[in-house]
Amino acid sequence: MRAAVTGDPRPLKISMVSEQASPLAGWSESGTHRQSVHVAELSGALARAGHDVTVFTRREDDRTPERVDTEAGYTVVHVPVGPSERIPVDDTLQLMGEFGGYLEDSWDVDRPDIVHAHFWMSGIATQLATRILGIPTIQTFHALGVVENRFSQAPKPRANQRVRLEQLIARGATRVVATCTDEVFELSHLGLPRSRTSIVPGGVDLSVFTPEGRRLEKGRAHRLVMAGDLLPSKGIDTAIAALKWLPDTELVIAGGPDPAALDDDQEASRLRTVARRARVQDRVHLLGWVPHEDMPALYRSADAVVCAPWYEPFGTAPLEAMACGTPVVAAAVGSLRETVVDGITGRLVPPRNPKRLADATRQLIEDESARSGFGLAGRDRVRARYSWDRVASETLRAYARCVSAPPKHAKAAAN
Repeated sequence: MRAAVTGDPRPLKISMVSEQASPLAGWSESGTHRQSVHVAELSGALARAGHDVTVFTRREDDRTPERVDTEAGYTVVHVPVGPSERIPVDDTLQLMGEFGGYLEDSWDVDRPDIVHAHFWMSGIATQLATRILGIPTIQTFHALGVVENRFSQAPKPRANQRVRLEQLIARGATRVVATCTDEVFELSHLGLPRSRTSIVPGGVDLSVFTPEGRRLEKGRAHRLVMAGDLLPSKGIDTAIAALKWLPDTELVIAGGPDPAALDDDQEASRLRTVARRARVQDRVHLLGWVPHEDMPALYRSADAVVCAPWYEPFGTAPLEAMACGTPVVAAAVGSLRETVVDGITGRLVPPRNPKRLADATRQLIEDESARSGFGLAGRDRVRARYSWDRVASETLRAYARCVSAPPKHAKAAAN
């Protein structure tokens, strides 16, 4: 029996829309893998709570069944629109009208209580489908175009179009679930009232990321670990520059393409050049994509995990590190200011400041008792705040504020 969310004792019938990130993709080297895992873990936690969850994603392989019932208790529907292959995310925009038509036909026959859209293009399809049916909608952007544009070194195709569409999507949704306070402020600048937002962070699998287990062997006396996509905005070069003040310390970077493709990766090449110019190339190790199951051993091997992005709507790496009992040194931006408690679970430093990053890291390296205390506090914080069951519970509270409200559009009114 599900936990009570509203006065209605019935389980909720929930539709998730994640058009470009299938929950069946799991952890991979693709750029959408974190959203895939977020949708999969949230859907599984909602199913465990007794709710009926169906995830709609675009079919990328003709051999994939239209419906898949997962062991986690939710169903995945592969929507047959566009080519049956993986295509660039930006190329899916033209498919959202057809995707929305499929959703409308499906929901007209089997109506959900609420629809939760993930990423902005999913929001387009969702609102096209629900504007006549009058089904309440939740929107999670995962990343806002206006923020990505602010920190992008080169304008992306459709960048301004995306910002305008996200503004319409935010205003059209019944409620928006943001991942941090900074995102709420950005949404308010787009014209969305604070009263129509909820803050729900992502989560971490506490059965996988634990302090107990194997640790990878260090190559130096001290090890720092970074994890995530290889992008300039991730601030990896800031951590590389900090190494000159951290003798006998190596920096291990997990993320990016398959290891065999690293030599052809533009950002990997740039980072190697940065390391050579700083004369620390022998202490910087680019691993490429690391399998999910191997990440806990890497985190446990670190004296600290470094997160130094220019901006961060929600970072998974600091949660995974804290769940493994490893302290975090992070830039004081976005969600990291809420995830990492300065002086309790790690250290917060100004972004893009190698010297301050080095100073905070050196203090941890030289103080074993501080590392141990931060590690214990980090593990406690993650267990209390960032389990997927806790995330699901908070998401359900956001749903309840929509399901109990009258629909914004009634089908009868449109006839």
